[in-house]
Amino acid sequence: MFARFPAFRSRDFRLFWFGQFVSLIGTWMQNTVQPYVAYHLTGQPFYLGLIGFAGTIPTLFLTLPAGVLLEHLNKRHVVIAMQALMAVQALVLAALALTGVLQIWHMLALALVLGAANAVEITARQAMIPDLVENGHLPNALALNAAGFNLARVAGPVLAAPFLLLVQNGGEGWAFLANGLSYLIVIASLFMLHTRPDANAVHPKANHVRAFLDGQQFIRKSDLVSLLILLSAVVGFFGFTAAQQIPVFARDVLSSPGEAEALVASRNSALVFALGVGALVSSVMLSLFSNVRRKGILMSIGHFVFGASIVLAGLSRSFPLTLVAFVYIGWGQVTALNLTNQIIQIVVPSSLRARVFSTYLWALQGATPFGSLLMGWIAQKYGAPTSALIAGAVCFITPLIIHLRTSSLRDFVDG
Repeated sequence: MFARFPAFRSRDFRLFWFGQFVSLIGTWMQNTVQPYVAYHLTGQPFYLGLIGFAGTIPTLFLTLPAGVLLEHLNKRHVVIAMQALMAVQALVLAALALTGVLQIWHMLALALVLGAANAVEITARQAMIPDLVENGHLPNALALNAAGFNLARVAGPVLAAPFLLLVQNGGEGWAFLANGLSYLIVIASLFMLHTRPDANAVHPKANHVRAFLDGQQFIRKSDLVSLLILLSAVVGFFGFTAAQQIPVFARDVLSSPGEAEALVASRNSALVFALGVGALVSSVMLSLFSNVRRKGILMSIGHFVFGASIVLAGLSRSFPLTLVAFVYIGWGQVTALNLTNQIIQIVVPSSLRARVFSTYLWALQGATPFGSLLMGWIAQKYGAPTSALIAGAVCFITPLIIHLRTSSLRDFVDG
Protein backbone atom coordinates (compact mmCIF):
# COMPACT_ATOMS: atom_id res chain seq x y z
CA MET A 1 0.00 0.00 0.00
CA PHE A 2 2.79 2.42 0.90
CA ALA A 3 4.37 1.90 -2.53
CA ARG A 4 1.17 3.05 -4.25
CA PHE A 5 0.18 5.61 -1.57
CA PRO A 6 3.52 6.89 -0.18
CA ALA A 7 1.89 9.68 1.85
CA PHE A 8 0.48 7.00 4.18
CA ARG A 9 4.02 6.23 5.34
CA SER A 10 3.68 9.26 7.58
CA ARG A 11 2.07 8.44 10.94
CA ASP A 12 0.79 12.00 11.26
CA PHE A 13 -0.85 11.98 7.84
CA ARG A 14 -2.51 8.60 8.54
CA LEU A 15 -3.97 9.91 11.80
CA PHE A 16 -5.13 13.14 10.21
CA TRP A 17 -6.63 11.37 7.19
CA PHE A 18 -8.63 8.85 9.27
CA GLY A 19 -9.96 11.46 11.70
CA GLN A 20 -10.98 13.78 8.91
CA PHE A 21 -12.59 10.94 6.96
CA VAL A 22 -14.89 9.99 9.86
CA SER A 23 -15.82 13.62 10.42
CA LEU A 24 -16.51 14.18 6.72
CA ILE A 25 -19.01 11.31 6.65
CA GLY A 26 -21.01 13.26 9.22
CA THR A 27 -20.54 16.46 7.25
CA TRP A 28 -21.92 14.90 4.08
CA MET A 29 -24.87 13.46 6.00
CA GLN A 30 -25.68 17.02 7.06
CA ASN A 31 -24.99 18.41 3.58
CA THR A 32 -27.45 15.91 2.11
CA VAL A 33 -30.21 16.43 4.65
CA GLN A 34 -30.00 20.21 5.11
CA PRO A 35 -30.97 21.38 1.57
CA TYR A 36 -33.77 18.81 1.47
CA VAL A 37 -35.13 20.07 4.80
CA ALA A 38 -34.84 23.69 3.63
CA TYR A 39 -36.83 22.94 0.48
CA HIS A 40 -39.30 20.90 2.52
CA LEU A 41 -39.86 23.89 4.84
CA THR A 42 -40.16 26.58 2.15
CA GLY A 43 -40.87 24.98 -1.24
CA GLN A 44 -38.79 27.74 -2.84
CA PRO A 45 -35.53 27.11 -4.76
CA PHE A 46 -34.33 30.61 -3.90
CA TYR A 47 -33.80 29.56 -0.28
CA LEU A 48 -31.39 26.86 -1.40
CA GLY A 49 -29.32 29.58 -3.02
CA LEU A 50 -29.72 31.76 0.07
CA ILE A 51 -28.36 29.01 2.33
CA GLY A 52 -25.48 28.61 -0.12
CA PHE A 53 -24.92 32.36 0.11
CA ALA A 54 -24.89 32.33 3.92
CA GLY A 55 -22.52 29.38 4.00
CA THR A 56 -19.96 30.94 1.68
CA ILE A 57 -20.16 34.74 2.11
CA PRO A 58 -17.73 34.64 5.11
CA THR A 59 -15.08 33.37 2.71
CA LEU A 60 -15.20 36.70 0.89
CA PHE A 61 -14.22 38.61 4.04
CA LEU A 62 -12.18 36.12 6.09
CA THR A 63 -10.07 34.03 3.73
CA LEU A 64 -7.57 36.67 2.57
CA PRO A 65 -6.74 38.02 6.06
CA ALA A 66 -6.64 34.43 7.34
CA GLY A 67 -3.99 33.59 4.75
CA VAL A 68 -1.74 36.33 6.15
CA LEU A 69 -2.44 35.72 9.84
CA LEU A 70 -1.87 31.98 9.53
CA GLU A 71 1.76 32.68 8.71
CA HIS A 72 2.06 33.78 12.36
CA LEU A 73 -0.05 31.09 14.05
CA ASN A 74 0.21 27.39 14.82
CA LYS A 75 -1.92 25.94 12.02
CA ARG A 76 -2.80 22.77 13.93
CA HIS A 77 -4.22 24.79 16.83
CA VAL A 78 -6.27 26.88 14.40
CA VAL A 79 -7.72 23.76 12.76
CA ILE A 80 -8.65 22.31 16.17
CA ALA A 81 -10.41 25.53 17.20
CA MET A 82 -12.38 25.74 13.96
CA GLN A 83 -13.37 22.05 14.09
CA ALA A 84 -14.70 22.62 17.61
CA LEU A 85 -16.78 25.57 16.38
CA MET A 86 -18.19 23.42 13.56
CA ALA A 87 -19.15 20.75 16.11
CA VAL A 88 -21.06 23.30 18.18
CA GLN A 89 -22.86 24.53 15.05
CA ALA A 90 -24.00 21.00 14.16
CA LEU A 91 -25.12 20.23 17.71
CA VAL A 92 -27.20 23.43 17.89
CA LEU A 93 -28.80 22.53 14.56
CA ALA A 94 -29.56 19.06 15.94
CA ALA A 95 -31.12 20.45 19.12
CA LEU A 96 -33.40 22.77 17.14
CA ALA A 97 -34.50 19.96 14.82
CA LEU A 98 -35.05 17.37 17.53
CA THR A 99 -37.16 19.77 19.59
CA GLY A 100 -39.29 20.59 16.56
CA VAL A 101 -38.57 24.32 16.46
CA LEU A 102 -36.22 24.44 13.47
CA GLN A 103 -37.03 27.28 11.07
CA ILE A 104 -35.39 28.49 7.89
CA TRP A 105 -33.81 31.51 9.60
CA HIS A 106 -32.10 29.15 12.07
CA MET A 107 -30.58 27.27 9.14
CA LEU A 108 -29.41 30.52 7.52
CA ALA A 109 -27.79 31.81 10.72
CA LEU A 110 -26.03 28.52 11.44
CA ALA A 111 -24.88 28.25 7.83
CA LEU A 112 -23.24 31.65 8.34
CA VAL A 113 -21.42 30.35 11.43
CA LEU A 114 -20.27 27.23 9.60
CA GLY A 115 -19.11 29.31 6.65
CA ALA A 116 -17.00 31.53 8.91
CA ALA A 117 -15.32 28.52 10.51
CA ASN A 118 -14.75 26.87 7.12
CA ALA A 119 -13.18 30.00 5.64
CA VAL A 120 -10.39 29.88 8.21
CA GLU A 121 -10.15 26.09 8.69
CA ILE A 122 -9.72 25.15 5.03
CA THR A 123 -6.85 27.58 4.54
CA ALA A 124 -5.12 26.39 7.73
CA ARG A 125 -5.66 22.71 6.89
CA GLN A 126 -4.36 22.98 3.33
CA ALA A 127 -1.30 24.91 4.52
CA MET A 128 -0.74 22.27 7.23
CA ILE A 129 -0.82 19.19 4.96
CA PRO A 130 2.69 19.74 3.52
CA ASP A 131 4.00 19.63 7.11
CA LEU A 132 2.61 16.10 7.60
CA VAL A 133 4.48 14.37 4.76
CA GLU A 134 7.84 14.36 3.04
CA ASN A 135 8.16 16.89 0.24
CA GLY A 136 8.11 14.32 -2.55
CA HIS A 137 4.88 12.83 -1.26
CA LEU A 138 2.84 16.05 -1.31
CA PRO A 139 0.91 15.38 -4.59
CA ASN A 140 -0.07 11.94 -3.26
CA ALA A 141 -1.12 13.45 0.09
CA LEU A 142 -3.33 16.01 -1.65
CA ALA A 143 -4.88 13.33 -3.85
CA LEU A 144 -5.50 11.04 -0.87
CA ASN A 145 -6.98 13.94 1.06
CA ALA A 146 -9.42 14.49 -1.80
CA ALA A 147 -10.11 10.75 -2.01
CA GLY A 148 -11.08 10.67 1.67
CA PHE A 149 -13.29 13.71 1.17
CA ASN A 150 -15.08 12.09 -1.76
CA LEU A 151 -15.32 8.63 -0.23
CA ALA A 152 -17.18 10.34 2.60
CA ARG A 153 -19.19 12.15 -0.07
CA VAL A 154 -20.45 8.75 -1.20
CA ALA A 155 -20.92 7.20 2.25
CA GLY A 156 -22.61 10.26 3.78
CA PRO A 157 -25.66 10.38 1.46
CA VAL A 158 -26.12 6.60 1.79
CA LEU A 159 -26.16 6.87 5.58
CA ALA A 160 -28.35 9.98 5.40
CA ALA A 161 -31.06 8.28 3.31
CA PRO A 162 -32.84 6.68 6.31
CA PHE A 163 -32.86 10.06 8.06
CA LEU A 164 -34.45 11.69 5.00
CA LEU A 165 -37.19 9.06 4.97
CA LEU A 166 -37.94 10.02 8.58
CA VAL A 167 -37.69 13.76 7.94
CA GLN A 168 -41.25 14.49 9.01
CA ASN A 169 -40.60 12.76 12.35
CA GLY A 170 -37.40 14.57 13.28
CA GLY A 171 -35.03 12.29 11.40
CA GLU A 172 -32.99 15.27 10.20
CA GLY A 173 -32.11 16.09 13.81
CA TRP A 174 -30.40 12.73 14.28
CA ALA A 175 -28.36 13.29 11.12
CA PHE A 176 -27.23 16.67 12.46
CA LEU A 177 -26.40 15.08 15.82
CA ALA A 178 -24.30 12.37 14.15
CA ASN A 179 -22.37 15.09 12.34
CA GLY A 180 -21.74 17.01 15.57
CA LEU A 181 -20.38 13.93 17.31
CA SER A 182 -18.19 12.98 14.35
CA TYR A 183 -16.10 16.11 14.89
CA LEU A 184 -14.81 14.59 18.12
CA ILE A 185 -12.86 12.02 16.09
CA VAL A 186 -10.98 14.52 13.96
CA ILE A 187 -10.28 16.76 16.96
CA ALA A 188 -8.81 13.78 18.83
CA SER A 189 -6.61 12.88 15.84
CA LEU A 190 -5.34 16.47 15.61
CA PHE A 191 -4.28 16.40 19.26
CA MET A 192 -2.27 13.22 18.55
CA LEU A 193 -0.20 14.70 15.71
CA HIS A 194 3.54 15.19 16.09
CA THR A 195 4.17 17.75 13.37
CA ARG A 196 7.70 18.76 12.48
CA PRO A 197 9.26 21.56 14.56
CA ASP A 198 9.23 24.03 11.68
CA ALA A 199 5.50 23.44 11.27
CA ASN A 200 4.86 24.63 14.82
CA ALA A 201 7.12 27.63 14.57
CA VAL A 202 5.39 30.99 14.72
CA HIS A 203 6.91 33.48 12.32
CA PRO A 204 8.09 36.81 13.70
CA LYS A 205 5.64 39.66 13.60
CA ALA A 206 5.60 41.35 10.21
CA ASN A 207 3.71 44.02 8.34
CA HIS A 208 0.51 42.20 7.43
CA VAL A 209 -0.32 44.57 4.59
CA ARG A 210 3.15 44.12 3.11
CA ALA A 211 2.87 40.35 3.50
CA PHE A 212 -0.49 40.34 1.73
CA LEU A 213 0.85 42.48 -1.13
CA ASP A 214 3.84 40.17 -1.55
CA GLY A 215 1.45 37.27 -2.12
CA GLN A 216 -0.60 39.26 -4.64
CA GLN A 217 2.56 40.33 -6.46
CA PHE A 218 3.59 36.69 -6.88
CA ILE A 219 0.16 35.90 -8.35
CA ARG A 220 0.29 38.82 -10.79
CA LYS A 221 3.73 37.79 -12.03
CA SER A 222 2.67 34.15 -12.54
CA ASP A 223 0.40 33.78 -15.57
CA LEU A 224 -0.18 30.15 -14.63
CA VAL A 225 -1.39 30.88 -11.09
CA SER A 226 -3.48 33.84 -12.27
CA LEU A 227 -5.31 31.70 -14.83
CA LEU A 228 -5.87 28.93 -12.27
CA ILE A 229 -7.45 31.43 -9.88
CA LEU A 230 -9.61 32.91 -12.68
CA LEU A 231 -10.95 29.48 -13.64
CA SER A 232 -11.60 28.67 -9.99
CA ALA A 233 -13.67 31.85 -9.64
CA VAL A 234 -15.82 30.77 -12.60
CA VAL A 235 -16.34 27.33 -11.06
CA GLY A 236 -17.21 28.91 -7.72
CA PHE A 237 -19.69 31.41 -9.16
CA PHE A 238 -21.48 29.15 -11.64
CA GLY A 239 -20.45 25.51 -11.16
CA PHE A 240 -21.21 24.90 -7.49
CA THR A 241 -24.85 25.91 -7.89
CA ALA A 242 -25.76 22.69 -9.74
CA ALA A 243 -25.37 20.66 -6.55
CA GLN A 244 -27.36 23.23 -4.55
CA GLN A 245 -30.38 22.69 -6.80
CA ILE A 246 -30.47 18.89 -6.41
CA PRO A 247 -33.65 19.00 -4.25
CA VAL A 248 -35.40 20.92 -7.06
CA PHE A 249 -34.37 18.31 -9.63
CA ALA A 250 -35.52 15.55 -7.29
CA ARG A 251 -38.89 17.07 -6.37
CA ASP A 252 -39.92 19.02 -9.48
CA VAL A 253 -37.87 18.32 -12.62
CA LEU A 254 -37.72 14.52 -12.44
CA SER A 255 -40.88 13.78 -10.47
CA SER A 256 -44.33 12.57 -11.48
CA PRO A 257 -47.65 13.87 -10.06
CA GLY A 258 -48.73 12.22 -6.84
CA GLU A 259 -45.38 10.69 -5.94
CA ALA A 260 -44.81 9.65 -2.33
CA GLU A 261 -42.42 11.75 -0.25
CA ALA A 262 -40.22 8.71 0.33
CA LEU A 263 -39.61 8.37 -3.42
CA VAL A 264 -38.63 12.03 -3.73
CA ALA A 265 -36.26 11.67 -0.77
CA SER A 266 -34.68 8.58 -2.29
CA ARG A 267 -34.18 10.36 -5.62
CA ASN A 268 -32.56 13.29 -3.80
CA SER A 269 -30.11 10.98 -2.03
CA ALA A 270 -29.39 9.13 -5.28
CA LEU A 271 -28.39 12.35 -7.06
CA VAL A 272 -26.10 13.38 -4.21
CA PHE A 273 -24.70 9.84 -4.21
CA ALA A 274 -24.06 10.01 -7.98
CA LEU A 275 -22.18 13.27 -7.55
CA GLY A 276 -20.08 11.63 -4.86
CA VAL A 277 -19.38 8.53 -6.97
CA GLY A 278 -17.93 10.64 -9.76
CA ALA A 279 -15.88 12.62 -7.28
CA LEU A 280 -14.62 9.44 -5.63
CA VAL A 281 -13.61 7.85 -8.95
CA SER A 282 -11.63 10.98 -9.76
CA SER A 283 -9.98 11.05 -6.34
CA VAL A 284 -8.95 7.38 -6.49
CA MET A 285 -7.61 7.86 -9.99
CA LEU A 286 -5.57 10.90 -8.91
CA SER A 287 -4.29 9.02 -5.85
CA LEU A 288 -3.15 6.02 -7.89
CA PHE A 289 -1.50 8.20 -10.52
CA SER A 290 -0.35 11.11 -8.37
CA ASN A 291 3.05 10.98 -10.08
CA VAL A 292 1.57 11.79 -13.50
CA ARG A 293 3.56 14.67 -15.00
CA ARG A 294 1.02 16.12 -17.45
CA LYS A 295 -1.16 17.60 -14.73
CA GLY A 296 -2.12 20.61 -16.84
CA ILE A 297 -3.82 18.67 -19.64
CA LEU A 298 -5.69 16.41 -17.21
CA MET A 299 -6.89 19.43 -15.24
CA SER A 300 -8.14 21.00 -18.49
CA ILE A 301 -10.07 17.84 -19.37
CA GLY A 302 -11.69 18.02 -15.94
CA HIS A 303 -12.94 21.56 -16.61
CA PHE A 304 -14.46 20.62 -19.96
CA VAL A 305 -16.17 17.50 -18.60
CA PHE A 306 -17.52 19.50 -15.65
CA GLY A 307 -19.14 22.18 -17.82
CA ALA A 308 -20.52 19.76 -20.42
CA SER A 309 -22.05 17.52 -17.74
CA ILE A 310 -23.90 20.41 -16.09
CA VAL A 311 -25.38 21.25 -19.51
CA LEU A 312 -26.44 17.60 -19.89
CA ALA A 313 -28.16 17.71 -16.48
CA GLY A 314 -30.04 20.83 -17.58
CA LEU A 315 -31.22 19.17 -20.81
CA SER A 316 -32.18 15.81 -19.28
CA ARG A 317 -35.66 14.89 -18.09
CA SER A 318 -34.70 11.27 -17.54
CA PHE A 319 -33.67 10.18 -14.05
CA PRO A 320 -31.05 7.62 -15.24
CA LEU A 321 -29.49 10.13 -17.65
CA THR A 322 -29.44 12.81 -14.95
CA LEU A 323 -27.71 10.35 -12.61
CA VAL A 324 -25.01 9.79 -15.24
CA ALA A 325 -24.67 13.55 -15.71
CA PHE A 326 -24.13 14.06 -11.98
CA VAL A 327 -21.50 11.31 -11.90
CA TYR A 328 -19.54 13.22 -14.54
CA ILE A 329 -20.15 16.55 -12.79
CA GLY A 330 -18.50 15.07 -9.69
CA TRP A 331 -15.63 13.62 -11.71
CA GLY A 332 -14.95 16.81 -13.62
CA GLN A 333 -15.15 19.07 -10.59
CA VAL A 334 -12.74 17.04 -8.47
CA THR A 335 -10.32 16.44 -11.34
CA ALA A 336 -10.17 20.15 -12.17
CA LEU A 337 -9.98 21.49 -8.61
CA ASN A 338 -7.73 18.83 -7.12
CA LEU A 339 -5.15 19.30 -9.87
CA THR A 340 -5.47 23.07 -9.53
CA ASN A 341 -4.67 22.63 -5.83
CA GLN A 342 -1.70 20.39 -6.64
CA ILE A 343 -0.26 22.77 -9.23
CA ILE A 344 -0.54 25.73 -6.86
CA GLN A 345 1.13 23.77 -4.06
CA ILE A 346 3.93 22.75 -6.44
CA VAL A 347 4.73 26.12 -8.01
CA VAL A 348 4.26 28.41 -4.99
CA PRO A 349 7.16 28.75 -2.51
CA SER A 350 6.35 27.47 0.99
CA SER A 351 6.85 30.96 2.45
CA LEU A 352 3.95 32.25 0.31
CA ARG A 353 1.77 29.14 0.29
CA ALA A 354 -0.86 30.21 2.84
CA ARG A 355 -1.23 33.66 1.27
CA VAL A 356 -1.53 32.39 -2.30
CA PHE A 357 -3.78 29.49 -1.35
CA SER A 358 -6.08 31.84 0.58
CA THR A 359 -6.43 33.95 -2.60
CA TYR A 360 -7.27 30.82 -4.59
CA LEU A 361 -9.85 29.82 -1.97
CA TRP A 362 -11.21 33.38 -1.93
CA ALA A 363 -11.72 33.24 -5.69
CA LEU A 364 -13.25 29.76 -5.56
CA GLN A 365 -15.59 30.20 -2.60
CA GLY A 366 -15.78 33.99 -2.32
CA ALA A 367 -17.59 34.06 -5.67
CA THR A 368 -19.96 31.27 -4.63
CA PRO A 369 -22.39 33.29 -2.48
CA PHE A 370 -23.21 35.66 -5.32
CA GLY A 371 -23.49 32.80 -7.78
CA SER A 372 -25.80 31.02 -5.34
CA LEU A 373 -28.12 34.02 -5.15
CA LEU A 374 -28.14 34.65 -8.90
CA MET A 375 -28.56 31.03 -9.98
CA GLY A 376 -31.06 30.40 -7.17
CA TRP A 377 -33.14 33.33 -8.46
CA ILE A 378 -32.89 32.03 -12.03
CA ALA A 379 -33.93 28.56 -10.86
CA GLN A 380 -36.98 29.98 -9.07
CA LYS A 381 -38.04 32.23 -11.95
CA TYR A 382 -37.13 30.11 -14.97
CA GLY A 383 -36.53 26.64 -13.54
CA ALA A 384 -33.53 24.63 -12.34
CA PRO A 385 -32.79 23.25 -15.85
CA THR A 386 -32.33 26.79 -17.23
CA SER A 387 -30.04 27.63 -14.32
CA ALA A 388 -27.99 24.49 -15.05
CA LEU A 389 -27.76 25.26 -18.78
CA ILE A 390 -26.40 28.74 -18.11
CA ALA A 391 -23.95 27.53 -15.46
CA GLY A 392 -22.67 24.64 -17.55
CA ALA A 393 -22.25 26.77 -20.68
CA VAL A 394 -20.14 29.35 -18.82
CA CYS A 395 -18.02 26.63 -17.16
CA PHE A 396 -17.34 25.08 -20.58
CA ILE A 397 -16.81 28.22 -22.66
CA THR A 398 -14.47 30.01 -20.23
CA PRO A 399 -11.68 27.38 -20.27
CA LEU A 400 -12.21 27.01 -24.02
CA ILE A 401 -11.48 30.73 -24.54
CA ILE A 402 -8.43 30.54 -22.26
CA HIS A 403 -7.03 27.54 -24.13
CA LEU A 404 -7.57 29.25 -27.47
CA ARG A 405 -5.58 32.25 -26.25
CA THR A 406 -2.74 30.50 -24.40
CA SER A 407 -1.34 27.00 -23.89
CA SER A 408 0.17 27.69 -20.44
CA LEU A 409 -2.44 25.62 -18.59
CA ARG A 410 -2.39 22.48 -20.71
CA ASP A 411 1.42 22.67 -21.11
CA PHE A 412 2.13 22.50 -17.37
CA VAL A 413 4.33 19.52 -16.54
CA ASP A 414 5.31 18.51 -13.02
CA GLY A 415 9.08 18.14 -12.75
